[in-house]
Amino acid sequence: MRGNDQQAYDRGTSLFSPDGRIYQVEYAREAVSRGAPSVGVRTENAVVLAAKAQASSELMESESIEKIHKLDDHVGAASAGHVADARQLIDFARRMAQGNHLRFGEPVGVETLTKYITDHIQENTQLGGTRPYGAALLIGGIEGGADGDAGQPRLFSADPSGTPHEWKATIIGGGREQIQEVLEDGWSDDLSLDKGLDLVLSSLCEHDEELEADSLSVAAITAEGGYEQYETEEIAELLDAIETDTDDEEDEE
Repeated sequence: MRGNDQQAYDRGTSLFSPDGRIYQVEYAREAVSRGAPSVGVRTENAVVLAAKAQASSELMESESIEKIHKLDDHVGAASAGHVADARQLIDFARRMAQGNHLRFGEPVGVETLTKYITDHIQENTQLGGTRPYGAALLIGGIEGGADGDAGQPRLFSADPSGTPHEWKATIIGGGREQIQEVLEDGWSDDLSLDKGLDLVLSSLCEHDEELEADSLSVAAITAEGGYEQYETEEIAELLDAIETDTDDEEDEE
């Protein structure tokens, strides 16, 4: 293929190449993979989200980098990739959640909200004059819960192509292979909230052994308490507990 022809497909945000690819979507996925990781785990009665902030300078306050977001009382999201693009998707998701309250008088379903978001993302791979979002989201929350039912935890991912997938545990951003392996080894059907917190933080520690509490954001969504974000001091205690358990295991060996 001639260079000019290749360049045309490379620049077109809504053009398929002869081999069936949309290069701009693939570039957007690459932008996500270069971002700091965000992890989600579905437990027996909750969803846990954790994200690492990647400051561009030692002088930057890592807490100013928002990676975990509340979308509604029963649903939250974690992002990876371009922070500004993720903020636009979060604002869109919040408007959809609020609109559902106004239109139907009830909280939006987690799967329904995910499809609103992924439909919106997909439009930017099909319309001229736009580019794909350079961000991916993990959307987790409690589905249902009417008539005394506690509700079912659900966890979804949304990538730059606009494809939704449901997960038991997954990661977006950098370090995917290493972190996903830890999640696959540690996940089980009867995982408790405490064990879910241990799993997400252990997976991030496996990726970065020098992980600090002030560079992390952690949230849990439960049927009883709804969306709850953890303070830095609480995250530090969880990391200390993981380090203690690891030291004990090494001593036993």
